[in-house]
Amino acid sequence: MTTRRPTAPSRRSLLRAMAALPVSTLVLAEAPGLLGTALAAAPPGGSATRYTIVPFLDSDDGTVNVYQSDDATDFRLARSAAYTPPANRIRDASILKHTDGSYYLTYTTHTWQDPSATIGFARSTDRLTWSFLYDHPVPVAGLSRAWAPEWFVDGDGSVNIIVSCSTTDDEWMFTPYLLKATDPGLTAWTAPVALSGIGENHIDTFVVKTGSTYHAFTKNETTKYIEYATATRLAGPYTISRTGDWAGWGSYREGPALVRLDNGGWRVFFDGYGDGTYYYSDSYDTFTTWSAPKALPGVSGTARHFTVVKETVAGGVSLPRNVTRSFRSVNYPTRHWQAQSSLLNLPVVTASSTAAEKRAATFTVVPGLADANGCSFRDAAGNHLRHYSFRARFDPDDGTSTFAGDATFIARTGTTSGSARFESYNYPGHYLRHYGYQLRVERSDGTDLFRQDSSFLPVTAWA
Repeated sequence: MTTRRPTAPSRRSLLRAMAALPVSTLVLAEAPGLLGTALAAAPPGGSATRYTIVPFLDSDDGTVNVYQSDDATDFRLARSAAYTPPANRIRDASILKHTDGSYYLTYTTHTWQDPSATIGFARSTDRLTWSFLYDHPVPVAGLSRAWAPEWFVDGDGSVNIIVSCSTTDDEWMFTPYLLKATDPGLTAWTAPVALSGIGENHIDTFVVKTGSTYHAFTKNETTKYIEYATATRLAGPYTISRTGDWAGWGSYREGPALVRLDNGGWRVFFDGYGDGTYYYSDSYDTFTTWSAPKALPGVSGTARHFTVVKETVAGGVSLPRNVTRSFRSVNYPTRHWQAQSSLLNLPVVTASSTAAEKRAATFTVVPGLADANGCSFRDAAGNHLRHYSFRARFDPDDGTSTFAGDATFIARTGTTSGSARFESYNYPGHYLRHYGYQLRVERSDGTDLFRQDSSFLPVTAWA
């Protein structure tokens, strides 16, 4: 048996009650400062989660691509060379969904070798087509470089930017500064104020808020480790409580950016510039412990330094609950899910199959045990589909939160019309996938083959 990832606390009653609420009460966009203020949950039926990143390229810091994902793992290109500023460069772009419905970028305006006294701004109505707004001179005395501006929306709705600045007396000694927008159009800003407690020699500071606590993740430029600090005010004073390799991410890591996952966990992305890999890691205990870092499939080695905007949008999978369905493989259309000796396999099922074979290929879709917006599956005997040592199997519900997490899946859009992919609730980025005609829960590798192997079409029940 493999070591289990901690599951999110059981929230069955609450989330099932939420499932009865109108969709309008559940659909929201998560801005960087607000990620900890809303209860995370899988998207309601007919809706989908959408994560957007706008990284510059490892091979070109003069333009940015736009990628999107429904699971924060498998990012696919939405538009290449989506924005090229009219002058200078674009690095370290941070994306914001603003209250006016538009998306905004703020970014570093020069390459790392050159002095950089401004931060840039661009705007989009669709995330794909961007227009230059302006370059903002950062009024820090003796400024040499203003790098890696990061959006932060506070609980009162105020829009802020945290930017790393160095001065001419030591151009590589950075300090995080806070700027606050003074108009809703994001064209005017307060004078920069240094974040108290973090101090100089820190760069790429990213802040999220949970409850009344501000959590800052910042790179120490001497040790090359990402450190962790907390405060009760956005401007500080912060107390740095985790240093060195406290999270197991290793050194020569930078550009941390956090987002809340659909199962309530937190994911951090960071640039492993020392080895050319882009990583992610998850936490389920408010940043105390983290999963082993994994390379982000698809964009690792291409994308550099990004932040993430998360939204709930229309167009997701509509899979009715408390109904019976059979599930047909998209790329092997004669093969269907079937329970065989408590395991889930993918044999051929046809009209000439026996009644027992058809019954074993018929399942009841029910609200997810760990999240009512997710889904769980029962076989004819009333056992639930769950993963165990990453194998898909059927077992009786033992009432534990571990079982609930193992038996809950989030329906994501599949590769063909009407099809769905089923992401593990407690192993984000892992999907039910057939391999050797067996169903397993495996981590997405970002390939088209994996997406096809993990796509299934809900069809009329065989029995």
